[in-house]
Amino acid sequence: MRFEHLIEINSPATSVQMAVPPITRAQLWRGLMVRVQTPQRFPMGPESCDWQETEPGLFARTLRFGQHVMQDEVRCTPESRLVFTPQAHGETAPIRLTLTIEEPAPALMVLRFVYEALGEQTAEEAYYNDYRHNAWLHNDRDMVRTLREWLTDEGL
Repeated sequence: MRFEHLIEINSPATSVQMAVPPITRAQLWRGLMVRVQTPQRFPMGPESCDWQETEPGLFARTLRFGQHVMQDEVRCTPESRLVFTPQAHGETAPIRLTLTIEEPAPALMVLRFVYEALGEQTAEEAYYNDYRHNAWLHNDRDMVRTLREWLTDEGL
């Protein structure tokens, strides 16, 4: 299973820039690092997150969602890419998220989200992929909306 989508951060269109102030790459990166270190601040985030930088740019995390505990690693390439790799749990194939900052044209910046199953999915898991894709897209849009609010309110 692979699911990919883009979310526009900045656009060269004047009307869009007037409605949504542009974000610098550095500001966006700071916000994405908040997602790594304190994801509970985001909508649909965990209740808590403990993390440790095990080597430069590699974070080992424990995330708690009620009684469910998840562990993952996040590899960071500064101002460029985050790769979230969960540890396997139960019979479910872990799904890696790669988040990349791209600037395909002047004044245009997007976030590319790629979700990839790290093993074979059962028929039951595959059945739910459309629901997962929709949930991921909404969650990622909420994350970007939250980053924009923080930029306005707190000055990321």
